[in-house]
Amino acid sequence: MVKSELIERLSNRAGITLSKAEELIDLFFDSMSEALCKGGRVEIRGFGAFSVKEYKSYVGRNPKTGEEVRVPAKRLPVWRTGTELRQRVDSEMDK
Repeated sequence: MVKSELIERLSNRAGITLSKAEELIDLFFDSMSEALCKGGRVEIRGFGAFSVKEYKSYVGRNPKTGEEVRVPAKRLPVWRTGTELRQRVDSEMDK
């Protein structure tokens, strides 16, 4: 599913216009992004949780030349699946 499909599904189920559904989806994702940028955590019970993981800088190697390359420190969002979603997806495999 892509964002436009999500917007269409929300519009149909909630009985709202596509533009209103798009506004709600954008608000949802913007709020999640803002929380993660501030180093927070976003948890949706039964679905999963997003958090930010910090990686230290290190010296790596260019696989093509073997030359050492300094990789800077970074922060990346990580996803952890909720138990309920994991079980639901797994049970769908059995059908």
